[in-house]
Amino acid sequence: MARYIPYSVQAPSAVIMVRPQHFTVNTETATDNFFQACPDPKDDLSLTAYAEITQAADTLRSHGVNVHLFDSTGTDTPDAVFPNNWFSTHAGGHVAIYPMKAASRRRERRIDVIEMLKSHYRVQEVIDYSGLEPDGLFLEGTGAMVLDHIDRVAYAVRSDRTNPIALERFSTQFNFEPMVFDARDDNGVAIYHTNVLMCIATDFALMGLDMMTDLTRRREVVTRLERSGRSVIALANEQISKFAGNALELQGNDGRNLALSTTALASLNKDQLGMISESAKPVALDIPTIERAGGSVRCTLAGIHLAPR
Repeated sequence: MARYIPYSVQAPSAVIMVRPQHFTVNTETATDNFFQACPDPKDDLSLTAYAEITQAADTLRSHGVNVHLFDSTGTDTPDAVFPNNWFSTHAGGHVAIYPMKAASRRRERRIDVIEMLKSHYRVQEVIDYSGLEPDGLFLEGTGAMVLDHIDRVAYAVRSDRTNPIALERFSTQFNFEPMVFDARDDNGVAIYHTNVLMCIATDFALMGLDMMTDLTRRREVVTRLERSGRSVIALANEQISKFAGNALELQGNDGRNLALSTTALASLNKDQLGMISESAKPVALDIPTIERAGGSVRCTLAGIHLAPR
């Protein structure tokens, strides 16, 4: 008899990934993303990056995750491999399209991705916030926000990529409570995206607590997560720099998996892995070339929280 696997609204069983045809590190976004590495102009990273995403998709499929794999289009979308920033999906048939800070990132939005969602899943409405861009109001999807789909909280680091007006508009429309906080690295540089230091799974949360500069707000966030029944696993700043916070819980055939990079997995200690493994199996994806662009596994996965047709 097959083992019963409890369904979790936090862990999608399907994702969209974009395989980069012309991969490079985006110089336009380097001003506030200290995770990015400066590439050698002589290096052509496209073939390696393409192979990394292909293998990552195959690995997730082998664990029972439904992966919809698209190839990037054009030569002027260096961050196309990170689709979670320009759209998100939500229970009840809702899709959000987001306003992006960098002009190059706005070109990542694709009708064919939305049409695929409409043909394979029950989509009731698509709400497009990209019209906020001319006013400088940006909200870069589930990079800017880490969403607790169970407790209905949108956790967000304050930054130029997370405008409070756009966040409030999204939260009101999608029934989330916004919880904003400040975060900085060891050099005092503001964190640009929430999902580099925070991952919320069904039974636990990974967090770079030392990066949260307001101790009172830090306690409020931890208390809120613990009240939702989760164990909070603190990540050191060095682990954050290894993308340990940039992970996503997914539903597979044999239970929940925590998708993260090999870089991130190697940075975790025995106790942290033990707490994670109590409710989710770590699944490591080897994407070191992709990580040079300043994002890791979570950034490459746009979770699908929609009912299939």
